[in-house]
Order: sequence, then structure tokens, then C-alpha cells
Amino acid sequence: MSDPRLQSPAAVRNRQPILEVLVQVLPETARVLEVASGSGEHAVHCARAMPGWAWQPSDPAPQALASIAAWRDDVRLANLREPIALDVMGVWPEMRFDAVVAINLVHISPWDVTETLMVRAGERLVDNGVLYLYGPYQREGRHTAPSNEAFDADLKAHDSRWGIRHLESVWAEAERRGFKLERVVEMPANNLSVVFRKQAIHETSALSEQ
Repeated sequence: MSDPRLQSPAAVRNRQPILEVLVQVLPETARVLEVASGSGEHAVHCARAMPGWAWQPSDPAPQALASIAAWRDDVRLANLREPIALDVMGVWPEMRFDAVVAINLVHISPWDVTETLMVRAGERLVDNGVLYLYGPYQREGRHTAPSNEAFDADLKAHDSRWGIRHLESVWAEAERRGFKLERVVEMPANNLSVVFRKQAIHETSALSEQ
């Protein structure tokens, strides 16, 4: 019988740097929703390292869900939840989370997925909750490396709605949805960790009155 566990070389390379950023911005006890979990390797790595994080993986693809479930069965971590079928553009679980994590999603999806991600994360996150985005970005209108420029062209050739986003556009959309940019961290292979913090309702109201 074939092994349903998918393996991503990129996930192996970036999972520890991603964990290190998340440890800095999340408390030791947190409820985390990961969207577009893919193979499930990030979920396993983070849940294993931080037993106080209740990690909820999700993905819309049956093959990814099967992989996540197989990894979960293999590692048997109490804080790694059973994966759920979740399309960002669809119905989200009626639960509250301390963090929403999206790794390599923003550039491999149409822009309206990013817009909806901001809206749904704003609805599901507790006040001061974290929206964490990982991937390549353009900064100040430019690609950060020739490899990213080539990757952007490949993405657009696959689907004209895809592409490496301008960080400033993502930042502006997040602010419009009640998030504040907390930090941008340079990561391996010319990627960025972008951390947004959901503002409390009274903070958002005060800003709108200024």
C-alpha cells in the first residue's frame, strides 16, 4: 500500500525558521488555525516543538488532507488536531483562534483569496491575535532577487491571477481589515515572514475617529 504522506523539500528547509518566528509572536499556549496546510509537515513540526499550541491544520485538497492525516497518525501528537477541509473562499469553522497561519498561499492564489483571508481571519481571531503570512514579496515595487522575478513569471504563466504580491498592497489590505503590521522578518530563499496583529475593537474605533 502506498504511503499517503507527502514530502516537501521546501517545508523541510523553512519549517524551523518559521517556527522560530512564531515562537516570538505567540504565547506558549495558543489555538492555531493553519490554512492551506499542504503536506502537513509544518503542522507536525510546530505541534511537536510547542505542546501548548493546539494546531488545527486544514486544506481544500483531498490529497493534502490524506497526507496530513497520515502524518498525524504517524507522530501521534495530542495537540495536533485532525485536519479539516477548508477552502479560504468557503465556510470557516465557527471557532476562535489566537493565530491564523498561511504559508505559501498569497502568491499561489488570486488576489481575492488574500482579501477573503483577511476578512475571515479578522472574524475568527481573538483581539491581539496573529495573522502570519510566509512567502515571497515585492518590496517598494521591486522583486527582492532575480530568482523571485523568474518565479513570478512562472506563476503568472501558470495562472494570470497568481503572482508575487507587493508587500505594501498586502499591508494596506490588512490595515483596512483591522490589522496592524507588527514585523517583517527576512527568511531563507528570499522569502519573508509577515506578522500582523489584530487590533482590539476599541483601538480600531479610536483610529477611525482620528
